[in-house]
Amino acid sequence: MPTPYEVPANLLIIRIAEHLKKEGKITPPEWSTYVKTGVHKEKSPTNPDWWYERVAAVLRKVYVKGPIGSSRLAAEFGGKIDRGAKPYHARKGSRSIARHSLKQLEEAGYLQKQNRKGRVISPSGRSMLDKVSREILNELAKENIELSKYC
Repeated sequence: MPTPYEVPANLLIIRIAEHLKKEGKITPPEWSTYVKTGVHKEKSPTNPDWWYERVAAVLRKVYVKGPIGSSRLAAEFGGKIDRGAKPYHARKGSRSIARHSLKQLEEAGYLQKQNRKGRVISPSGRSMLDKVSREILNELAKENIELSKYC
């Protein structure tokens, strides 16, 4: 059975974001239209559905990287900050976005807390990700016959 490890991450994140938006358990906070995604960004996201894509990316990161907390997730979504003539330095992304997305995914039943280690994927979250991965791999196998042996 295909897992999120075996499908392209960009296709998986877009499909999960569509699923989360259609399901209605995840709602963007009211401040999400004004906020930047980190100190390394100059402007806020232009995509109106960026919250769903970020939550989907967080769900995939928790699946792939095991028990993970908000600080580590903020570092995963960080980038390099432009300091003018001085050299670039790495900075973390927004911890508020990471924290709120983890809370929403936990309330939706896709994540669960692990004692003092962060959050891990729940059985319902794992089955949803595996189901979406299977759908994506079946679509890719229709385009490329060589991938049909992995379905």
